[in-house]
Amino acid sequence: MTISTVPPDRNTSLSSMRYDPRFQVETRSDDFDLTSGLRLIRRRMVMIAAIVALLMAIAAIGISGLKPTFHAESRLIIHRPLATTLDAEDAGLNDRLDVTSETERLLSRSIAERVIRDLRLDQWPEFNPALRKTSLIGEIRALMRGLVDREKSSLSARNSIEPIIPEYYRALRVWRDGQGDVIQIGFDASDPKLAASVPNRLISIYLEERKNSFRGRLDAAEEWVLRRIAEQQGRAKAARDAADQYQETMDVVSNDEAQVEQIKSIMELGERQTKIDQSRAEMRATISTLEAADDPSLALQTIVIPDSIGAMQRELRAQEQDLDRLLETYGNTAEAVVDSRAKILKSRTDLSLAIDRYLQSIRAKLAALDHEHDVVQSALAAAHDKRSRSALAQTELMRLQRLAEKEQTSLDKLEENRRTLAGQALLPGAELEVLSPAAVPLAPQGRGRLFYLVGALLASVSIAVTAAFVVEMMDKSVRSFDQMAGMPRIVPAGFVPRLKRKDGGNPSTFFGQVPDGMFDEAIRTVIISLKQSNGGKLPNSIVVTSAHSGEGKSLVARSLAIELAANGIPVLLVDGDLRHGRLDSFFQSELEHGLNEFLGGQVRLGDIIHHHPSGIDFIPAGNPRLHRHTHSSDAADIIEMARVRGKIVVFDSAPVLASTDTMHLTAAAERTLVVVRWGKTSRRAVEFCLQQLKSVRNAELSVVINDVQPKQHAKYNFSDSELFERSLMKYHDFEA
Repeated sequence: MTISTVPPDRNTSLSSMRYDPRFQVETRSDDFDLTSGLRLIRRRMVMIAAIVALLMAIAAIGISGLKPTFHAESRLIIHRPLATTLDAEDAGLNDRLDVTSETERLLSRSIAERVIRDLRLDQWPEFNPALRKTSLIGEIRALMRGLVDREKSSLSARNSIEPIIPEYYRALRVWRDGQGDVIQIGFDASDPKLAASVPNRLISIYLEERKNSFRGRLDAAEEWVLRRIAEQQGRAKAARDAADQYQETMDVVSNDEAQVEQIKSIMELGERQTKIDQSRAEMRATISTLEAADDPSLALQTIVIPDSIGAMQRELRAQEQDLDRLLETYGNTAEAVVDSRAKILKSRTDLSLAIDRYLQSIRAKLAALDHEHDVVQSALAAAHDKRSRSALAQTELMRLQRLAEKEQTSLDKLEENRRTLAGQALLPGAELEVLSPAAVPLAPQGRGRLFYLVGALLASVSIAVTAAFVVEMMDKSVRSFDQMAGMPRIVPAGFVPRLKRKDGGNPSTFFGQVPDGMFDEAIRTVIISLKQSNGGKLPNSIVVTSAHSGEGKSLVARSLAIELAANGIPVLLVDGDLRHGRLDSFFQSELEHGLNEFLGGQVRLGDIIHHHPSGIDFIPAGNPRLHRHTHSSDAADIIEMARVRGKIVVFDSAPVLASTDTMHLTAAAERTLVVVRWGKTSRRAVEFCLQQLKSVRNAELSVVINDVQPKQHAKYNFSDSELFERSLMKYHDFEA
């Protein structure tokens, strides 16, 4: 700082201020747009770059360890053997090949084990975890797994193929192409020849497995059919023997001629019986007619008689006609009439005798016919009985013969099935049409390492930007007066930029030997703000405090004192932090006593004042072991002494939240300046600190934001970010 030669009047009113945050523009700190996002990325660029570098280092390690993977693929169609479709009645139609089932067959465990053994996949580290280098984490995990389950670990050690199976299935892919019957087999491996060998070998093993499975099924089916044939042969033979034995036992006529003869005999007997019955009826009628008639000659007219009796009847009729003519001619007494009547009588007598003889012969014939009728009826009954028994026996025989034929049909069917199985045994289990065999791939699968690096970079940037946004949202520290706009009765006193680390504790920086324009301007702005908030004149007493320690209150306090002294204003700087005051080391005073000794009554006030060559009077804190609490009366005494001597008192007090001494100082002092560290002090701490101070004094509190990083602050969207634009920092030749 440059010491002014003409001390200004400290009570001169100022017409304007270089910065008054009470008159802010409408821009809010929580507004977010594209510009705000870009500003956030700019101010968090170091964090984003660190996260991106860390993630890229991790990704680079992983990507560098990636080995190129080659993918080989085979396409095929699986058919049923064509010969099995030639016969529509073939039982093989019931065993249709399903694409989904065949896909599962290709993924079967037995095929996988054969492929692993045939191609020696257990000798490839990518498939055998035992050949890989185990990391420290892997060794610890294996050790813990072995402690938990020793039996399982020993089993895995004995069966070395178990850990290879999952790796094999992870590299293998078998799927159905859409809704068609095309099956695709793909395999990934670090070696292109191995990638092509696995699908081709898998197909050949599948054919062998399918053939063996089909042959095993056929053998089992054939064995079952042979057992059924043997059983069926026994049943068919038993049925035939039963039919033959029944035919022999029952003497069943099985030829058609014998059956026709039986039927013909029954018909002949029936016809003969019918004729006998007719003859008997006719004879009975004749006998009845002849026996019932008074005049046999008249009865003969209605029945059939022999020719001899007919001749006698005709002769009698002729004689009766002659008698009628003679009676008409000669009368009743004529000799001719008498002779004629005698002849007629004789003829009638002869006719009666003939009729009697005929009647006796008819009765004899009727008796013969009755006997014959009985004989024929007995024979017919015997024939019917024989026919009935023969029919029943024939029906039973036919039933037994049908049963024998049924058993024989079943036997023939089983024989046909056996012949079919024998024919199918000559056919393959399935027919494969390989559309495209797996060829050795010429280029690895997927993208190159550069692509993955670019992807990892983009992902890292996204994660880093997201983390920056999260950190920004979680940041509750004070960075601008815009964030304290809702706190009542506070007066923004300005910003104090961060000093270089080498200049922070260098007294020459503060006593004008090393100029720092922006820092000087900030301190002057604070002094102007204190003057303006105090009615246009500098306050007689100022307490510089903060919420917590390490926020730069001592820096601000001594900078204010140095700036006031540089402008010719007498100032008394009091180290009010009785426990941890360190201002004496800065001013390099030779006093052995300080404020603690004064408060303890060991020394007078004049004995503890140090006169610095810069024009500052300084009271150190003294021995912290003699710590005494400050009271308002003590502070009032110091302020009154300074007023009498025309000095402005600047108290460098303890943090508000750490000591109650600050409450007594602020109660006695005219103005209180609260120092808030940029990007460190939380808004909650500021609010609580201001609440504690307002409970002591209702006057407005001045707040200064210390340790501001100008370049970072300019990247925020606060209204006061304009104070640290690049042009202003260039103007002050600021470097941080």
